[in-house]
Amino acid sequence: MGKADIYQVAKEAGVSISTVSRAFTRPELVSAKTRRKVLDVADKLDFNIFRSATALKSGQTYRVAMLMNEEITSWFNTQTFAGIESVMHPAGYDISLFQHIDTAANRHEFFTDLPIRRNVDAVFVASFAIDPHEVEQLQRIHVPIIGINTPSSEGFDATISIDDEKGMYTAAQHLINLGHKHIVYPCSEAAGLDSSIDARAQGFINACKDAEGKHDINWEVLSVPRGTAFADSALSALLAMDEFPDAICCQMDMMAIPLVLKLERYGHRTPRDYSIVGFDDSPYADTINLTTMRQDPYAMGRAAANKALTLISGKTLYDPHEVLEAQLVPRSTDIPFGEMA
Repeated sequence: MGKADIYQVAKEAGVSISTVSRAFTRPELVSAKTRRKVLDVADKLDFNIFRSATALKSGQTYRVAMLMNEEITSWFNTQTFAGIESVMHPAGYDISLFQHIDTAANRHEFFTDLPIRRNVDAVFVASFAIDPHEVEQLQRIHVPIIGINTPSSEGFDATISIDDEKGMYTAAQHLINLGHKHIVYPCSEAAGLDSSIDARAQGFINACKDAEGKHDINWEVLSVPRGTAFADSALSALLAMDEFPDAICCQMDMMAIPLVLKLERYGHRTPRDYSIVGFDDSPYADTINLTTMRQDPYAMGRAAANKALTLISGKTLYDPHEVLEAQLVPRSTDIPFGEMA
C-alpha cells in the first residue's frame, strides 16, 4: 500500500488541506484538538509531511508515471525501471507503473483519467508511440512527456532511443558479410500498438535488398503471432521450411535464446549448421555465447530520468532527443558460411 498524501489526510480528518498543512507547519494557528486529530490520522496513514509540505509549496506531487506495453517483468522494462528509479528515488520521487497499455481499454482509461487526476509530475513512455489525441490529453496536465526507445520523438518533450532499424541492418549485414546464402528473419507480427522493435524488420529488409546484386543471397521474413508463445511459433515456422536456413537473424534475444536451445533437439546445432544473431544482449545471451546487438535500457532509463528532472525544474534541455547506436557483440554463434560442416 502506498503512503497517503495530504488530500487523504484532510478527507479522513474532516478538515481542509490548509488545516493539515498548518497543523504541521504553523501549529499555533490550529486548536490543540484539531491538531491532535490531524496528527493521529497522519500517523495512521503513514503521512510524510516533509514531502507533502514541499509539494504544497511547489505544486508538485513527487510522483511520476511509467507506461509500458507489456508487464514489468520483461527484461527491457525491468532494466528501464531500475534506471529511472536510481535517479528519481534519491530525488524524492515515487514511480507509478502502468502495465499493458497495449490494449484499447487500458489506453483509454489511462489517457482519459490522468488529466483529471493531475497526480504526476512527469510521464515516461517505454517502447511504444502515443497518438495525437493521447499527446493532447497528456499536455492538459502540463508535465513533461519523456519517451524511452519510442518509435519516434513526435509528441514527446524529450526522448532517448536506440536506432532499431540501423541496429538490425548491422546484424543482417554481419551475416551477409560472413557469406551466408539463405538468411531468415523470424519476428513477431506488428500489433495495433506501434512498438520500437517493429522497426527492426525494416532494417533487415533494407540490408538484404542492398546486398542483392553484390551477394548471392536468398532471404525471407517469417512473421509469427505476437504473444507468450512467439518463440515456439518461430521454431515451428523454421522447422516447416522446405530448406533450413544457414543463418537466422532474430528480432530479439528472447527469441534467439530458446531457438538455439530447441533447434539442437531437432539436429540443428549452431554454429555447425547455421549462424544466429540476436538483439538486446539480455540476460543469458552471454551464457550461451550468443552473438547479438547490445542496447543498455538501464542507462537509457537513467538518462530519461535526468531529462525529466531538468524539465520538471523548468530548465531547457540542451539535447532533448538522443538516438544511440546498438553495438554488435560477436560471440560464438556465427561463423563464415564456408567454415560450416
